[in-house]
Amino acid sequence: MAALRYLACSAAFAGVLFSGIFSPLAAQDDPEIRFENHQFKPQTLTVPAGRKLTIRVVNASDETIEFESFKLNREKILSPGETTTVHLPALSDGTYDFYDDFHQDVPEGSIVAK
Repeated sequence: MAALRYLACSAAFAGVLFSGIFSPLAAQDDPEIRFENHQFKPQTLTVPAGRKLTIRVVNASDETIEFESFKLNREKILSPGETTTVHLPALSDGTYDFYDDFHQDVPEGSIVAK
C-alpha cells in the first residue's frame, strides 16, 4: 500500500515538474525580439539578472538577417520568416548589445539585465 502511494505521489510530482518544462505555453512566455521594418523590436529588452534565459528571435522581414552579440557570444543567421531561440546563461547586471551584422545601418539593440 505504501509503495502504491509512493508511486502515485512520484507520478504526480513528475507531471507537475515536467509540465512547466515541456509545455508549449512555456515557450510562449519567452521574451521575443523581432526584426521588422528594418529594425529590432523592442530595441531594448529588459530581463531579470541571475536567471537562465531563452529568447526567441523572429525575422519578420523579407531579407536574411544576422542576430549577433559579442558580449553574449551569440550569432544566429535567420532567413526571412524564420524564428530561432537564443539560450543565455544567468546574466550579471549590465547591458548586452546586439546588432544585425548584415545590415550596418540597422540601429543596435540591447538586452539589459537587472
